[in-house]
Parts: sequence; structure tokens; C-alpha cells
Amino acid sequence: MNDSFEQTKQSIITYFRGVRTEWGKITWPEKNQVVVETFFVIAIVAIFTMFIYIVDILFNALLGKF
Repeated sequence: MNDSFEQTKQSIITYFRGVRTEWGKITWPEKNQVVVETFFVIAIVAIFTMFIYIVDILFNALLGKF
């Protein structure tokens, strides 16, 4: 029982050491890149939202006449 606990403990320690090693390899984007890409995402979402809203209005107008 104690041997199983020690093996589990070592596995957890090894896992978190690997996580710490991989964390150091991450290249984070610059602040300017994050701001620009966030703006583009918001703009694209807004454009698609307006498009879907206009299509919805057109379908309601066309189907409302039948």
C-alpha cells in the first residue's frame, strides 16, 4: 500500500516538473498583437451578426407576405 502511494506521489511530481519545463517553452504574443487580433475578432463577429440580422429581416418580410 505504501509503495503504491510513493509511486503515485512520484508520478505527480514528475508530471508537474514536466509542466514547469513546458511552461518555459511558451512564446507569448506581444501586447500589440493581442490588441489587434482581438479587434479583428470583435469586428468579424459584429459583421456576421449584422449580416444574420439583415437576412432574418428579409426572410421575415418575404415569408410574412405568404
